[in-house]
Amino acid sequence: MPIDPEFKSKRQVVGEHNGHPVWGPVDPPKVLGIHGDKVAVDFDLCIADGACIDACPVGVFEWVDTPGHPASDKKADPVNEDQCIFCLACETVCPVEAIKIFVE
Repeated sequence: MPIDPEFKSKRQVVGEHNGHPVWGPVDPPKVLGIHGDKVAVDFDLCIADGACIDACPVGVFEWVDTPGHPASDKKADPVNEDQCIFCLACETVCPVEAIKIFVE
């Protein structure tokens, strides 16, 4: 199941990580929520295959360690989401559809 494109109306911001909001629920290490606002990554879906990191022409993502998470021990974190050019490359290549870009 892909990231819910309507998560902003169904979830609440429960914190901040690397300069972006985290949408709950969050219960580490098993439930990590959705990270980002313009570039949102569902950390609970992300399998850390790196396709988004390779596809992004402006370096929006960086790896962050998430030890103990059932899907993967690291995630593609949208730490530079303010640099996004809305090309949708990351959203298109994600094999588990864990990314949603909100075009301005």
